[in-house]
Amino acid sequence: MSAFQRETVLSVEHWTDSLFSFTATRDPGFRFQNGQFAMIGLEVDGRPLMRAYSMASANHENALEFFSIKVPDGPLTSRLQKIREGDIILVGRKATGTLISGNLIPGKRLLLLSTGTGLAPFASLIKDPDVYESYETIILAHGCRQVSELAYGECVVAKLREDEFFGPLIENRLIYYPTVTREPFRNRGRITDLIAQGQLFSDVGLSGLDRETDRVMLCGSPGMLGELQAMLTARGFVEGNHSTPGHFVVEKAFVER
Repeated sequence: MSAFQRETVLSVEHWTDSLFSFTATRDPGFRFQNGQFAMIGLEVDGRPLMRAYSMASANHENALEFFSIKVPDGPLTSRLQKIREGDIILVGRKATGTLISGNLIPGKRLLLLSTGTGLAPFASLIKDPDVYESYETIILAHGCRQVSELAYGECVVAKLREDEFFGPLIENRLIYYPTVTREPFRNRGRITDLIAQGQLFSDVGLSGLDRETDRVMLCGSPGMLGELQAMLTARGFVEGNHSTPGHFVVEKAFVER
């Protein structure tokens, strides 16, 4: 168990029948870059049961926060969704992941494109002051099936806008674009289609995708990732990684789906 730290659950919030978030204590020695993930889980029958989860909290915050789906028969999430304040979770001692600023070459506009719980690493990144030093505009797009599934993201952005420090910093610079596919809403459609057709950009009053100025981070369903990777590559965007920064990066580690 030495590879994991035992942390205490501080709060749990159930947003829908299929989505919840929770916070936990953070060991002072646990370091991570905003956008990274760690292995977290529970001790089951004396053994650790772990999955990759992005930190939704920023690296300057004292507590850890995670955003998760509920899988009724999932080995981990079927148990994790039942945690309560005071319970113990396991957190891996090492954070990793591709969704970090250093994996992108400099640009003017940062697009954070997510579906479902893929929002989590971007909830961390939009709370990073350095991101606003590096980019003139940040667009956070979050696609879900139903309006109720947007609640967590809406809450994160609202709290940030009300924050004494971040409120002035992100004003007119952070653009939040929620969209749904199965219910009436002000933004309708799949993020892939909204990007390809230019609808997302026209909705927010900005120019379309431009390789020279735009940098992109992707996190979400395998289908969404595959389509957007292909689209970006076709437009001349180059994927970045830890050794060679590029125009876009993709997180390929997933929680149970």
